Amino acid sequence: MPRKVRELIRDLVRAGFVDRGGKGSHRNYLHPRGVRITISGGLGDDAKPYQERDAAKALREAQS
Repeated sequence: MPRKVRELIRDLVRAGFVDRGGKGSHRNYLHPRGVRITISGGLGDDAKPYQERDAAKALREAQS
């Protein structure tokens, strides 16, 4: 069962990412270490596999 977009965002915010705004359903997040990621979709939407993969990669890069 895919995770929800809100769950991806929650994980990013807990890791220190800051919402830099966006256009429409897109949200741009930036970590103080320079890692950037864009998440699209409504909060209740199922996250696409590439979104889950990209979020996991961004979280790993932010921790390194």
